[in-house]
Amino acid sequence: MIKVEAIVREDRLEDVKDALRAVDVRGITVSQVMGCGTQLGYTHRVRGGKAVMNMLPKAKFEIVVSDEEWAERTVNAIVKAAYTGEPGDGKVFWYPIDHAVRIRTGERDVEAITPAPNPVVEEE
Repeated sequence: MIKVEAIVREDRLEDVKDALRAVDVRGITVSQVMGCGTQLGYTHRVRGGKAVMNMLPKAKFEIVVSDEEWAERTVNAIVKAAYTGEPGDGKVFWYPIDHAVRIRTGERDVEAITPAPNPVVEEE
């Protein structure tokens, strides 16, 4: 199993979600975070003075996938959707996960992150 974490521009949130959905990635956690990198924020005028805004709003995606193939698919979708070509586009990190447990069922490891099939609803 592999955990993919991505920090992207807040305004690219919906684009990244759509890109992940398009490649059938499920089980996404998104958080609103603050951060800065090489862009170092911007200068803002406040009451006649300068204020350096170096912590900018970002969106953080956390996704656990079953193998390298899914990790590549996930990373490629994020990079393509988050890209603007400007400083501050973000970063993607991925690393191995040793264990996982689905609390509801007790399933472990890959079974814990595999989506359950949609229940069949019988028509009357």
